[in-house]
Amino acid sequence: MQTKKILIITYYWPPAGGPGVQRWLKFAKYLPEFGWKPIIYTPENPSYPLLDESLMKDVPEDLEIVKTKIWEPYQLAEKLNKSNKKFKAGQFDVGNNQSWKSKLSIWVRGNFFIPDARVFWVKPSTEFLEKYLQQNNIETVVTSGPPHSMHLIGLNLKKKLPHLRWIADFRDPWTEISYYKHLKLTNRSDKKHRFLESEVFKNADITLATSYTDAENFRKNGANAVCITNGFDETDSGKKLNQSAIPDHFTLSYIGVLEQLRNPENLWAALNNLIKNNSDFAESFRLKFVGRIDDKILTSLENSDLKNHILNLGYVSHDRAVQEMSNSSVLLITNFPNVSSKGIIPGKIFEYLATGKQILSFGPNEADVSKILQETNAGKHFSYEDSEEIEDFIIQKFKLWKNGNLSENTKNIEQFSRKNLTKQLSELLG
Repeated sequence: MQTKKILIITYYWPPAGGPGVQRWLKFAKYLPEFGWKPIIYTPENPSYPLLDESLMKDVPEDLEIVKTKIWEPYQLAEKLNKSNKKFKAGQFDVGNNQSWKSKLSIWVRGNFFIPDARVFWVKPSTEFLEKYLQQNNIETVVTSGPPHSMHLIGLNLKKKLPHLRWIADFRDPWTEISYYKHLKLTNRSDKKHRFLESEVFKNADITLATSYTDAENFRKNGANAVCITNGFDETDSGKKLNQSAIPDHFTLSYIGVLEQLRNPENLWAALNNLIKNNSDFAESFRLKFVGRIDDKILTSLENSDLKNHILNLGYVSHDRAVQEMSNSSVLLITNFPNVSSKGIIPGKIFEYLATGKQILSFGPNEADVSKILQETNAGKHFSYEDSEEIEDFIIQKFKLWKNGNLSENTKNIEQFSRKNLTKQLSELLG
C-alpha cells in the first residue's frame, strides 16, 4: 500500500493541554496504519492557556513536525486585564460578573481580531506553505479550528492551489458557538465573521464536524459536511485501571474546565438539598473538581452546604485526569444551555465512556450527548430546568454504590475508539 502525505495545520499541539490538542494528536498516531503519512504544521512559539507535558508521549518519534513563528496580542491583553488569560480557552466573565475592563476586552477581541487573535499567522503561513506543499508533493491538507484562523490558511492555500484537497475540521462551530453572541460584535464585524465562515464552507472539499447536529447545520450552510466524533484511546483509557475496589466516598467528579456559561446551578441546589436532608448521603458524598473551575463558581459553592464536601485538585496531567475519572462514582459533564448548543459533544465524554462509569449530563434538550448516553446505556442527560429528577438520579446511584452494585453496564462504546475513528477518516480521505 502506497503511503500518501497529509499536512495537518493545527494551533494546538503538545505540550498544549486540554481536549483541543488530542483530536489530531490521536489521528496522527493512527493514520500511518491506514496508509497515510501525517505532517504537522504548528506555531513555534504559541501562547497556550494550559500545558500538559504528559501528552508528549503520544507524539510518534518519526512524526515530521514543521514550525514557524507566530505573533499574538495576548500578552498585551493580559496586561490590560488578567482575566483575559481565560480568553485563550474561550472563556470570559458574563452578566453581572463583567467589569468594565472585561467588557472592553471582549469588545476588542470580537471586533479587532477576526476571526480570532491568531489571525496574524495566516499570511506568513500561507506564503510558507504554498512553497512547502509544492516542494514536498503534498496534495491533502487539514485545518483544525478553533482557532478558526487556521481555516483561513486553508482557504488561502485552496485559492492559490486549486488542485489541493482541503479538509476543514471544526472541533467547535464558528458563528454558532454559544459565546459568539457574547462577543459584543458590531454589525460589520458580525457580517465579516459570517462571510469568512461561508467562504470556508463553500471552498473546503470536506468539512468535518465533531457532532451529528453540527454536521447537519454545516450542510444547511453550504458545507460538504461529515461527522467524525472525538473518542477515547484504548491505550490510555480508564479501562486499563483497576476499578474493582469501592472508593471510600460516593464521588461525583467534574474533569476539565468549568466556566460560567456552563454552570449547572440546579445540580448544586439538588446536592445542597440532599446534604441537608439525608445524613447518610452527606456523610459519604464528595464533589471532586479536576481541572480549572471558574473562581466565581468555586466561591459560590464554598459559601453553600457543599463547602465541606469539595475536593478541588486543580489542573493535572491527562494521565492523572484519566485516573481520577476511574476513581469516581459518577462523572459530571456540562454543556451550554441554549438550543443552538445541542450539537456540542464535549470530548471528555468519550473518555468518560471508556471508564464504564455512569455519567450525569447537563445541556439543552434533545442534545447529541443525550443520544450517545442512551445508545451506550452510560447515564442520563438533564436540562438546566430539571430539579427533582436530578435528586432521584443521584440517590438511585448512591444506593447502588452503597450496596456495591454501581457496576459497569455500558455497551456499544467501541465505535468511539480513536483507532476506529481514524479508520473512518482514512476511508473518507480515500
